[in-house]
Amino acid sequence: MDRRAALKKTTVLAGSAALVPSLFSILQSCQQQPRLGWEPIFLSVNQAELISTLVDALLPRTETPGALDMKVDLFIDVVFARLFDKKGQDTMIAEMDRFDELSAEKFGSKFTELNTADREEYLKQNEAESGKFNGKVWGTAVGAQKPVGFYRTIKSLALWGYFSSEEIGKNVLNYDPIPGEFLGCIPLSDVGNTWSL
Repeated sequence: MDRRAALKKTTVLAGSAALVPSLFSILQSCQQQPRLGWEPIFLSVNQAELISTLVDALLPRTETPGALDMKVDLFIDVVFARLFDKKGQDTMIAEMDRFDELSAEKFGSKFTELNTADREEYLKQNEAESGKFNGKVWGTAVGAQKPVGFYRTIKSLALWGYFSSEEIGKNVLNYDPIPGEFLGCIPLSDVGNTWSL
């Protein structure tokens, strides 16, 4: 290798060594910013970012997929758009704004900008202070249901969307399709004890 080529390579290596920390810091700052990879049909972009951040905090990805993997935020947007009446939509929007205002009052930033520890603390406060759903008997709520507020509504919708998704139903939860597989000709010893039902 000649001296000129060696100097060029050394210069490129030195330049890239100086550039790499800058690229990593840019990448990290992008990862901290709330992102929206979908277009909401009812919510504004800021509201959709709040919902995405909130459901991710409630159901993060672990060994199993998280709420964002199951597109629970999109599900909630569609529920607001198609299942809530005008009064319900207006109430949710007002409560969503109040949720962010309280976050700014208590922690100095809106919910999407809080660090993980502050988010957890804020969610614990909301869990303790928000209304509860009435108990049910055979699927019917007992007594008149009082409003439960934004946090409890979003948590309920997030759980509903997450656990009713096909991926979670088939690959995470136990799945036994009904009526089940028909095996017409098997040895009696494979059946085992007589079934009660």
